[in-house]
Amino acid sequence: MNIYIGNLPYSVTEEDLRNAFSQFGQVHSANIISDKFSSRSKGFGFVDMPIDDEARKAIDAMNDQPFKGRTIKVNEARPREERPMRRERY
Repeated sequence: MNIYIGNLPYSVTEEDLRNAFSQFGQVHSANIISDKFSSRSKGFGFVDMPIDDEARKAIDAMNDQPFKGRTIKVNEARPREERPMRRERY
């Protein structure tokens, strides 16, 4: 299951996410989404856990809890919506 984590402090690393969620089970990957121009965290990320029961336990335990100084939002990730391509202006 792919899990969305929002309201992350900008200082959180992928390793921080992996460590926090691994206490509930196996973590396949952890990714922090960053701005493509500044490389600064956008304040959200995703954790992929292969066993759904473990993922649900992590969501229940971590949602609306303090993490590194901020209250995070944790839920099952929704599929990414297709957005139309923006045309470059010249």
